[in-house]
Amino acid sequence: MPGGRRVAAVTDAHFDVAAGECLALIGESGCGKSVLASALLDLLPANAQTAGEARLGDLDLLTADERTLARTVRGRRIGLIPQSPAAHLTPVRTIRSQLEETVGELTGARGRAAVRAAAEAAAERAAFPADHLDRHPHQLSGGLAQRAATALALVGDAPLLLADEPTTGLDRDLVDHTVDELRRHVDEADRALLMITHDLAAAERIADRVAVMYAGRIVELTDADAFFGTQGPRHPYGRGLLQALPDRAFTPIPGMPPELGDLPGGCAFAARCDRATEACADRPPMADTVACHHPYVPEDIRA
Repeated sequence: MPGGRRVAAVTDAHFDVAAGECLALIGESGCGKSVLASALLDLLPANAQTAGEARLGDLDLLTADERTLARTVRGRRIGLIPQSPAAHLTPVRTIRSQLEETVGELTGARGRAAVRAAAEAAAERAAFPADHLDRHPHQLSGGLAQRAATALALVGDAPLLLADEPTTGLDRDLVDHTVDELRRHVDEADRALLMITHDLAAAERIADRVAVMYAGRIVELTDADAFFGTQGPRHPYGRGLLQALPDRAFTPIPGMPPELGDLPGGCAFAARCDRATEACADRPPMADTVACHHPYVPEDIRA
């Protein structure tokens, strides 16, 4: 950063996503979710630095060169639904032409009619209306741009799909359609899905496991049934996210997240947590499924 300042946007992110599984990554804006996804495809700004490993089979994504990523990974082994789809669509070409180009590059479809049919089928999977295929990106609403980006990401049937806020700008029926289509994408060929989302209802509908990120760190990683069910989240932050929903307590989490460039030495959530004690001055390690000195346990839930 300017002046030699460093910001740890994501720290100690340890997780895996298995074939046939959807992992939902949730947390407030600015906590590092999209940065993590961008790091996997080397789409970070030029001044960003990464460390550690991110393995897709035998390939370490963090050390792979641009040629490998461009020719064998992006679109082919990892599909991406970007957070800002309008910015990723080519502005001077129609959605149909972009879909047909992607079909031609990533599938076995050959011949004008076959490519055209495959592009239209991809649009249908994402509920993108056929009568909008010949429009340019600037002629689309945010929701239509989102559906166009989803259609493009599904074309290659990549073994791993990174979906960064794939339901933004969609009404509830289209949200359900999109997450159901992403779930089918996973189930039909044992593909993996990492879905970044603020929509906890969508996460509950699709996810096998949930990872909660706060201030650049994953603080809880657990089964979706436990997270959304009677047991509920064990980390106070995850519990606060659920309790903020209108169909639950509709109670906001007090305070604001810390700046990533000025994180406290201990638990980053302590200043907003009603369970915090002096022990929280030390950073809690990830133990079992949660990084917290005072996680909720079944006795707390029954009480």
